[in-house]
Amino acid sequence: MSIQGIDSSKLTKPERLLWTYGITDPKEIDLEAIAFDLGAKVRYRKLDGCDARIVGDKTTAIISINIDAYPTRQRFSLAHELGHWYEDRGKGVLPCAAEDIGPQNAEAKSKEALANAFASQLILPNYLFKPRIIGLPPNLDTASCLAKEFNASLTATTIKLAKCSFAKVIVVCHSQTKREWFCRSSALSSDIWPINQVHHDTNAFELLFSESSKKTTSKKEAANIWLTGPGVFNSTVNVQSAKLTDGTVLSLLFVI
Repeated sequence: MSIQGIDSSKLTKPERLLWTYGITDPKEIDLEAIAFDLGAKVRYRKLDGCDARIVGDKTTAIISINIDAYPTRQRFSLAHELGHWYEDRGKGVLPCAAEDIGPQNAEAKSKEALANAFASQLILPNYLFKPRIIGLPPNLDTASCLAKEFNASLTATTIKLAKCSFAKVIVVCHSQTKREWFCRSSALSSDIWPINQVHHDTNAFELLFSESSKKTTSKKEAANIWLTGPGVFNSTVNVQSAKLTDGTVLSLLFVI
């Protein structure tokens, strides 16, 4: 895919890092090679109480990744630690708990949130991601295909898809008892919120309370069983859901 016409001055820090290596395809994003070039060695081992850790001085570092984590989780954790190394080097030991690392925690201004934002752009850089979603429907089928291409988790890719979409979409993750987190596209009004608990008439509810781990097909449903806010009773949504490895259900809603 051609990426001619890229203005490198408008790229984020992690995108500029990839750009300096001449990366023009997701398959070329080798995080361990990038870490090595930046003076950080990567080790995979058992960790207690955290998913990743970086120990370093001003020039060299060792990044430890939880060997028991899923491969895409390990990849995001490594990208997260590279964010710390790029921004916070020379500050000693930085252990990162599982709840600190994740693309859903990239909006705040804490060091962990900034490292998550860095990781998202390092694995799913906008300059490679945005051209690929042109003309594609905003659903989990699209996110799944992109996740494979970028070697990223479904969660990280779905969040990126929502944030880059010009459509009115919202991503929400539910456990059996509550809404865990959500993010919306800039096209969707900030007055629109997902409900706290999954409605019993949805496929997501069935996924939550069954042993099934399959992804549902995209389905049109009334917006008011998913959302609150102005105009939802006169709207519909195309919804697709998938059960994640922790038992929660991820849903992508396209508001029509």
